[in-house]
Amino acid sequence: QVQLVESGGGLVPAGGSLRLSCAASGRTCGSYAMGWFRQAPGKEPEFVASFGRSGGNTVYADSVKGRFTISRDNPRNTVYLQMNSLKPEDTAVYYCAADRWGVGVVNDYSGQGTQVTVSS
Repeated sequence: QVQLVESGGGLVPAGGSLRLSCAASGRTCGSYAMGWFRQAPGKEPEFVASFGRSGGNTVYADSVKGRFTISRDNPRNTVYLQMNSLKPEDTAVYYCAADRWGVGVVNDYSGQGTQVTVSS
């Protein structure tokens, strides 16, 4: 069983930065691909970023490439999403996820989400 708890969301002006954190309980390193997806109001969930079970094979959505960086701290069992140059269209609830085969919008485990609001 894996539990994921996100933090770090908030309100930020366009062009600003935020760092989201995802604290994982249970063994994830080497067992699960980890990543983030998001859901904006009235829209379908959207994949954001992930890496594979080994910690490599990093993938980003085209919409965030060059602005967001996913990373992990294995000893702390924590995954981060550094978000720079934020845009109003980045406003969404961001979810941390873990999946045996790869992170998408449907995953083995996901957290409760953290709200990110970018003002124009």
